[in-house]
Amino acid sequence: MYSSAYLDYLIEFHATRDYFECHEILEEHWKQDPPGKRKLHWVGLIQLAVALYHERRKNIIGAKRMFRSSLRIIELEQKEFELLGIDVVLLKKMILDRLNQTDAVFIDFTIPIIDDQLLLECEKLSSERQLIWGKKSSLELDRLIHKHTLRDRTDVIEERQRKLLKKQKK
Repeated sequence: MYSSAYLDYLIEFHATRDYFECHEILEEHWKQDPPGKRKLHWVGLIQLAVALYHERRKNIIGAKRMFRSSLRIIELEQKEFELLGIDVVLLKKMILDRLNQTDAVFIDFTIPIIDDQLLLECEKLSSERQLIWGKKSSLELDRLIHKHTLRDRTDVIEERQRKLLKKQKK
């Protein structure tokens, strides 16, 4: 019923807390649709993960910008989020609470899943991958906190450069 990319996103989000990987998984899934037919709700989930990645790195300005953007999409695409088994009212409240948070202590975020079958599937897949669903973030792991600086993103940079050159030629 749910795409494998969505399941992988949820497992990374709740079991490894690798928000950068969440972004990578859903961005790749989102790009499978042709431009103009890409689904906005995936962007909302991508931005939620990016917000948490920024927040954990203490980039509060970037985090708040992504939380606000994610919230706008969730409000626009409420029905799509409900079809993903998410309690949209609670999710919006949780994001608003995060936006109003004044302390800089990072606290893990749990997407409120209301589809019991989805939750069971995620817990089962996590266990099969020897992961613990709901495990807390390790705030000492550079590979989680600073992952974007540790990865080879040459292909992404080259693609951006190609698009820029193509745009300049037009």
